[in-house]
Order: sequence, then structure tokens, then C-alpha cells
Amino acid sequence: MDKSKWPAKAVLPIAMPGVKYVVAAILVTGMFFYFGYLKTGGLALLITLFITWFFRDPERRVPEGKDLLVSPADGRVIVVERIARCEYMDEPCWKVSIFMNVFNVHVNRIPFSGMIEKVQYHPGKFVNASFDKASVHNERNALVIRTDDGRRYVCVQIAGLIARRIVNCVKIREQVHKGDRYGMIQFGSRLDLYLPMGFDIRVSPGDKTSAGSTIIGRMC
Repeated sequence: MDKSKWPAKAVLPIAMPGVKYVVAAILVTGMFFYFGYLKTGGLALLITLFITWFFRDPERRVPEGKDLLVSPADGRVIVVERIARCEYMDEPCWKVSIFMNVFNVHVNRIPFSGMIEKVQYHPGKFVNASFDKASVHNERNALVIRTDDGRRYVCVQIAGLIARRIVNCVKIREQVHKGDRYGMIQFGSRLDLYLPMGFDIRVSPGDKTSAGSTIIGRMC
């Protein structure tokens, strides 16, 4: 799990963890063309374009309402359910799961402002992230965030069948703000949100989400 610091604002329209891959791909592609391997260079160019596109990091307009919680990820809602407890919250809560495929933007954003109370990393397996068992068996990194009024919620990055590198750039006791970039999961995966029972859910399974801009619901 990479813990390097993420800039407050994107310098390039490419996610920080992807810059080294893009630069390396450009250099390799250039070498193929320089030495006359045109067909191989053409293939390398296509791969370079895909890598650059995959690590894209567009700006997002964050909703202004102080009580609105936004999606941490681009993707599709696959679970909205009440659960009796989870490994991060020993009380009834809402669970909202968002599945990211390889075509989604993979930069993750803070859903709601507060302070990082706990960062909990779990090594694990790499089963398909769309399966429910991925929440407890896969490699994952959880942020327990305490809001300014003392409520807690949890945001969990979960690695999947292809995604095997979780990037987290925040630490314990750090103050974070809604819509801030805080990490990514490379090459497709899943985000789980665990929210207080009083939370007003505004999404349903099948809904598409955009990180930092889609409203998941209200902190009542």
C-alpha cells in the first residue's frame, strides 16, 4: 500500500501515482520509434495512450451543502443495505458499496469532512470485487473518519481481481475535507461506505456515481 502524499490540487490531469507509469511508457515508446521498430512502437503507443487515459484525474464540482456526503469513487452502486455491525463499527449501520471497473476514473475522494481517527490496513486475497465476500476477504484499507459534530463513518478501499495496489495518502489525526483526493485503487475495484443509521440514503443499486460530486445522502 502506497502512502505518498497527494497534492491538494492536481498539477496535471493525470493522477499522481500514475505519472511514473506514463513517463516510463513514453520513454519506451520513444525508444522503439528511435531504433526503427515502427510496428512495436505503434503498439507501445496504444498502450501508452491507454495508461494515460486510465490514470486521468479530472476536476470535480463538489456539492456545497454541509450535510451532504458525496461518493468516494466513480462506478456503480451494487449494495445498499442495513447491517447489524461491521468490523469497523460495533453498532447497526448502513453499508453502501460502489464497484469500479477498469474504465472508471480511479481517483478516490473524501466523502465528508472530518478528522482521520483510524487507518486500518488488512492484507488479503484478490477475489472479484463485485462479490460480497470481497468486503471481508480481500486486501483493503479502511479510514475511520470522525465528523466535526462527533459522528463516525468508514470508507474502505478494497482491492479486486485485477487491482492489486491500494494507494492511501492520508494519516491518523489529519483533517480532511469533502471532495479532497486521498488515494486510488489501480485497475478496478470497490469502495465500501459504512454510515450511521440516521443517515438519509439517496442512492440505489444500479446508480452510477462520480467521485466528489454524486450525492450519496445526508448526514441527518
